[in-house]
Amino acid sequence: MAALRGINIALGIWLLISAFLWRHGREEFTNTWVVGALCVVFALIALWAPRARYATAILAVWLFVSAWTIPALLMATVWNNALVAVGILVVSLLATDVAVRGSRAARRV
Repeated sequence: MAALRGINIALGIWLLISAFLWRHGREEFTNTWVVGALCVVFALIALWAPRARYATAILAVWLFVSAWTIPALLMATVWNNALVAVGILVVSLLATDVAVRGSRAARRV
């Protein structure tokens, strides 16, 4: 479903933009914009190669863990990154096609 990948694209863009909206420490700034950019790239790839959505799921797990482990200047950054990570993970794990039992046309993802 292109709408699900679109949500991850939007979340990745938000993450990328948020790195520049307020002050970040050097490590958290780099982590935020790099993960945001990679999320956009993998979500775009997932439009044509659905299994690429698992790469965004891995990025989401990394973002969540790093939000709490990389030293932060503001708790707003920690919460922003953690909540965006949860959103990316949930959307990434949703299947793109609904398989119908007995249907030959159903794609497996």
